[in-house]
Amino acid sequence: MGDMREVRSVYECWARKGVFRVCTGGVFFLLLIVALLPTTTGATGVDKRIWGAGASKLSGLIIPGFASTRLRAWAMLDCPYSPLDFSPLDPVWIDVRKVLSVLNCWLKCMMLDPETQEDHPECKSRPDTGLSAITELDPGYITGPASSVWREWVNWCVEFGIEADAIVAVPYDWRLSGPMLEKRDLYFHKLKIAFETARKLKGGPSIVFAHSLGNNVFRYFLEWLKMEVAPKSYIRWLDDHVHSYFAVGAPLLGAAETLKGLLTGLTFGLPIAEGTARQMGNSFGSSLWMLPISPHCHADPKRCQKFLNGESPKHYVCDAEQQSSNHSGWPVDVVTIETPAPPSGVPGISSAYPEVPVQEESATAVVQCGVSSQKSYSAQELADGTFLREISELDPTLNVTLHHLYKYYLEDPVLNPLTPWERPPIKNVYCMYGIDLKTEVSYTFAPTAKPYPENWQITDIVYETEGGAMSTRSGAKVEGTYRQASGDLTVPYHSLSYCKNWLGPRVNISRTPQRAHDGLDVQEEFEVEHEKGQDISFNMNRDGRVKYITFFEDGTSRPGKKTAVWELDKVDHRNILRSPVFLRELWLETVHSYHPYAKKSFVSKAKREPLRDEDCYWDYGRARCGFPERCEYRYVFGDVHLGQSCRLRASTDDDRITTYL
Repeated sequence: MGDMREVRSVYECWARKGVFRVCTGGVFFLLLIVALLPTTTGATGVDKRIWGAGASKLSGLIIPGFASTRLRAWAMLDCPYSPLDFSPLDPVWIDVRKVLSVLNCWLKCMMLDPETQEDHPECKSRPDTGLSAITELDPGYITGPASSVWREWVNWCVEFGIEADAIVAVPYDWRLSGPMLEKRDLYFHKLKIAFETARKLKGGPSIVFAHSLGNNVFRYFLEWLKMEVAPKSYIRWLDDHVHSYFAVGAPLLGAAETLKGLLTGLTFGLPIAEGTARQMGNSFGSSLWMLPISPHCHADPKRCQKFLNGESPKHYVCDAEQQSSNHSGWPVDVVTIETPAPPSGVPGISSAYPEVPVQEESATAVVQCGVSSQKSYSAQELADGTFLREISELDPTLNVTLHHLYKYYLEDPVLNPLTPWERPPIKNVYCMYGIDLKTEVSYTFAPTAKPYPENWQITDIVYETEGGAMSTRSGAKVEGTYRQASGDLTVPYHSLSYCKNWLGPRVNISRTPQRAHDGLDVQEEFEVEHEKGQDISFNMNRDGRVKYITFFEDGTSRPGKKTAVWELDKVDHRNILRSPVFLRELWLETVHSYHPYAKKSFVSKAKREPLRDEDCYWDYGRARCGFPERCEYRYVFGDVHLGQSCRLRASTDDDRITTYL
């Protein structure tokens, strides 16, 4: 009886608060893995005990993404002419005060040795630990909200009663490539131990939730794991320790922005020059991890055996489709270089870095009579090193990047990350991403008269826009392969949607409005034919005034396995983790997976009732709050419009979760 009174008390408290608040994630290339099931009651007041015994056994691991882990100094560095020095445990990534006042000192703590990936002799940085490492990167009244990554997410987890020991953060040094993460920090050993510890603590498998680059990190872990456990035990280990994998905004075929960072620099929104950002970014071994790749070229299938025998395997084996495809499976060639005149007296590869074999057929663009010419490079030529070998003749500083490409990617015995993905061997795989936003897919670069690091400039950009159309910054006509949608502002659509290849030959498709609805606008098609390597064709209406979420679900083609792809209209790469629609669907899908009375493979799309205050809205046609059985008008000081004053009713006694089974 005492337990029941406690459950009712917690339920009433949540009902008064509005139950489901938005949780957020947040900076460029973000990754997360998290448990979504509470240990007392559900998000809609559902007693945990009716979910079945498995609910209390779930746990989640949070692995933050690119630039979303706080780095701390592990040195004492005196910064001349400034009272701001670096002491042990001082924040490095990111302390905006020091970026503004002692930039050179800050760079010493951030940059790595280009050749060895070691720290600067005067300052080293290491990832922080625990949940505090991923909540706010730069706490403060002004900088805190701007640098918030997991703060709102953790707040949401606490509100819903998730126990502290059910969430495990495993931060890592996002500046390092996969091999260096393991060599320097034993990161993948620690990640394996984290999964095993979570299982021993909770008695069940964990939920994996990855965003952006974090998906690449998790993929590398899965391949590394094959070398750590016996082959016959590999699948059993995954079944015991990983229940579901949520891939959010995964750059499965890379992102064109990687090229922008390589040649001109990405500032991450910091008040620094692009040239400075380029120097910093190119010192990181992880900078090439999202390089655009061709879906038709795979690693040599005998590479592992050849490595063991001391042979040098081929980097890529391309199938017949590579020859017939345009632009190596990308909408257009990824990069074009304008060369105003042939370089004269340019030295070869610097002796400071290990020599890289150069193919005889590689040649720079032919320039005659001093007239500028252009040469374009496809995704395959980026991934196999052709682009970097040729461009290094114009810019010898890129030899270090070429060195990174061979050492940490093409010749890595664990995995060549610059190869297309196969479906991970996990029971439940979900792939989610935003669509129909203006996304950069190709660049044209030209050399400048300035010295490194400002010796390149962007002269044109190709964008994919809503509906899959393409345009350029210059207004020039684009000839390429058009898609049915555009990307998420950062990653192109074809890279995000490559996970549709993980679906089987028959797919169920549902399209629903994003906001709460009564089911009248839901469109469904069942058993739609799907050919691997091709996008899925379906016939559904689209109202330009409505934002939709489209579900592609397959629970039958692989016995015992579920695969789903979610496409959310107008949700960008960075903010998908803040999206209340995404969080609502994620919550429902997770609860549904462990409900003992669930009758379908996936959550029903019949209707969506408000689950939190933000789901309530003002119905101007009827002059009342929409869904009056769930929402009511309740003004709170500070509300600026009627919809803001529509909130969940103060008490709800029925079990709403059963309507989605």
